[in-house]
Amino acid sequence: MAAIFISDLHIDASRPAITEQFLSFLGADAKDADALYILGDLFESWIGDDAADHAQAAAIGGIRSLTAAGVPCFVMHGNRDFLLAGQFCSMSGAQLLPDPLIVTLYGEPVLVMHGDALCTDDLAYQRLRATVRDADWQRRFLALPVAARRAIAGAARVGSQAHTAAVEYAITDVNAGSVALALRSAGTATLLHGHTHRPAIHALEVDGRACTRIVLGDWYDQGSLLRWDENGPELKSLSR
Repeated sequence: MAAIFISDLHIDASRPAITEQFLSFLGADAKDADALYILGDLFESWIGDDAADHAQAAAIGGIRSLTAAGVPCFVMHGNRDFLLAGQFCSMSGAQLLPDPLIVTLYGEPVLVMHGDALCTDDLAYQRLRATVRDADWQRRFLALPVAARRAIAGAARVGSQAHTAAVEYAITDVNAGSVALALRSAGTATLLHGHTHRPAIHALEVDGRACTRIVLGDWYDQGSLLRWDENGPELKSLSR
């Protein structure tokens, strides 16, 4: 048995292969897990619990089948699906997690995050993040008609793609100082996150302590997961 971590699936009706692979994963690898953790960006965009498209509804149904079979599923907000709320939990049987959070895995405390808060060199993104995480902004957005919310989300996706293309590669990665601060504040030796789509296990040192940063991969071209059992963590790819 093992805990399984995934992130950055970006499920969307325009990418049916990802939805199909996710549903297959839920019926295979995930069904034997101690727990499934989704560390953000399960969906390409989420404009409210009342507006799931058919691909999102299929994914939610798959999670519901998993949780009904007795496998707990925990979901963290990402930068694309930060509006996931109570109705999503009722539909899926999943539980929402705060970001950041310390999870104890086979005796080891591990700091888990989506990871976007660590990209502090991207000042424009951090300003946007602060805006859309504001409760008043979210209330105003969710009060709009679904069609208006979809239009705003579509424009935001185009803007995000343009921004990513315009800035240096390093700016969109995590900041080393922010990583050290997160580990120092949490008091853990391991940080696990997604967001950057750059799967790897990095060794680093924080205040003389040997530490590890584990990055989850995206699901654009193949599935990606971290399996953590009594022997420790293992990054794996799932061919499509």
